[in-house]
Amino acid sequence: MTRIAVFGAGAIGCWVGGRLAAGGADVTLIGRDRMVRELAGGLAVSELGDRSWTARPALATEPAAARGADVVLVTVKSGATAEAGRALAGALGDGATVVSLQNGVRNAEVLRAALPGAHVLAGMVPFNVVHPEPGRYHRGTTGTLMFERHDAIAPLAAACRAAELPCELRDDMPAVQWGKLVINLNNAVNALAGIPLAAQLADRTFRRCFALVVHEALDVLAAGRVPVARLLRLPPRWIARLLPMPDWLFRPLAARIASADPHARSSMWDDLEAHRPTEIDYIQGEIVALADKLGRPAPINRTLIALVHAAEAGGKRDFTSAELHAALTRPTA
Repeated sequence: MTRIAVFGAGAIGCWVGGRLAAGGADVTLIGRDRMVRELAGGLAVSELGDRSWTARPALATEPAAARGADVVLVTVKSGATAEAGRALAGALGDGATVVSLQNGVRNAEVLRAALPGAHVLAGMVPFNVVHPEPGRYHRGTTGTLMFERHDAIAPLAAACRAAELPCELRDDMPAVQWGKLVINLNNAVNALAGIPLAAQLADRTFRRCFALVVHEALDVLAAGRVPVARLLRLPPRWIARLLPMPDWLFRPLAARIASADPHARSSMWDDLEAHRPTEIDYIQGEIVALADKLGRPAPINRTLIALVHAAEAGGKRDFTSAELHAALTRPTA
């Protein structure tokens, strides 16, 4: 039986850990006291299409609970990665396998610096998870887990197969992470809209906002010669061209690319709702940092960073599509 520890068990960690536990893995969720209290009676996970599972993973609050695990999944927010690395350094021995299942493109590097004796591998979670009620976590969008190809990933891949949880091993994880980041650029749009993803993407003007953000980001990445993997059925640039199309044309094409149920919202919306710092600096911030390095403008992504930081401080987070489009296209000095 594969022993898996999930360090930083929030929405993603609880869902992935719950699915693996339901499939027979020996899973320990390591998180805050409130997680332990909430899941003391068990964990329910569900997904698009109304499939559901129940599990009773072990629960812990201390990093020492990761000791002896075959694989440690790190699912903390990007801003807490260095702290997580320091905490795990005191619990894991040389040769431990640690997998980053986080947004952003630098977390595996941060963990490697903190855990030089471990096999630290990059992973990618393509789907959205919401927490509709205590003890239940729901996956509201489609997608396949991706892991960096390495011999040390074998126990995790086996646990995924046992749980019928699709995963893919990749040799191009940096490009995969950038591809995910490009998709995640919509997190900020969704958080500022304050509505479910399906409703946001049904609004053509919100889609135009998303398209503006993606086109600017892809231009910056192309200028920096950064490879971007195609994670959906169409390349990122084609998707950006599809987004502004009229509703009657967009809907049938979008349904073939990805699905989202009415419950799905971005993790950035969740963070604002819970009054937590968002990951905007690890998503849009990466595009702006690269643009600055290249001496290129990135006003659209820079504006979104400012708007989300304002929302974190209690500012507006219920933009209409027209208001947000106007803010993103307003000339800058």
